Amino acid sequence: MNTGEIVDLLARTTMFAGMKPAELEKLAGFANERTFKKGSLIFYQGDPGDAFYVVASGSVKVFLASKQAEEMVLVTLRPPDVLGEVAVLDGGPRSASAEALEPTLLLAFARSIVLQLMSEEPAIAEGFLQSVGNVVRRLTRQTADFVFLDLEGRVAKALVDFADQRGEQVDEVIVLDLGITQTDLANMVGGSRQSVNQILHGLEDRGYLDVEHGRSIRIKDIDGLRRRAGL
Repeated sequence: MNTGEIVDLLARTTMFAGMKPAELEKLAGFANERTFKKGSLIFYQGDPGDAFYVVASGSVKVFLASKQAEEMVLVTLRPPDVLGEVAVLDGGPRSASAEALEPTLLLAFARSIVLQLMSEEPAIAEGFLQSVGNVVRRLTRQTADFVFLDLEGRVAKALVDFADQRGEQVDEVIVLDLGITQTDLANMVGGSRQSVNQILHGLEDRGYLDVEHGRSIRIKDIDGLRRRAGL
C-alpha cells in the first residue's frame, strides 16, 4: 500500500477519523504491512502486546481459548477495524488470541512508536482512549447478553449486529455473508453448533430469514429479529 492508501484507511477507522491529514500522514509513515494466510494466528493470548493492527483487507476473529481447546469468539473484524490496542496501552500481555479467517493484510504499528506519537500528537492519544472505551462497552454488552438473553435471543442479536455492520439491502431483504462458520457463531453466542443450527432453521421456519448455502443468510424480517433480540 502507498502512503495515500494508508492515510485513507486510517481516516476510515473510528480511532483516527478525527485526525488531520498531516497527523495521519505522520502515523502512516510508521505502518508495516503484514500478510496472513487463512487460519494463521496473528497473536496468541498471553503474547507480549508489542503492536496494534489495522485490518486493511480480509477478516480476523478475536477469541478466548480454554485449556480444553474450547473457544469463545469475542468479535470478528474487517476493514477498517483495529485490534490489539488494549495491550499496547497498558503494556500487559494479550488478553485474547486473533486468527485470520481468510487471506488478510494488516498494518502493524509498534508499541514504542505508538507511545512516542501519543506524547507528540494528542489526537492519537484521544483516538486510542476512544477505541479502548469501545472495547469495554462491547464486552459489557456481551456480558449483559449472556445474563439476560436465552440462546435464541443471542443468536438473533448476533445476526442483527452482523446485518448492521455488513448486510447488503436487496429490495426488502438483507443479504448477509456471515464471514464465519456456524461453529464460530456458536462459539460467539455460547452454544453448540448443533443447537445454533437448529435455532437458525427455527427462525427460518418462522419467516425471519432464509439460510443459504455456505455462510450466507437472507434476513426477511429484521424488525422481528430485533424484537427477538430484545432491541
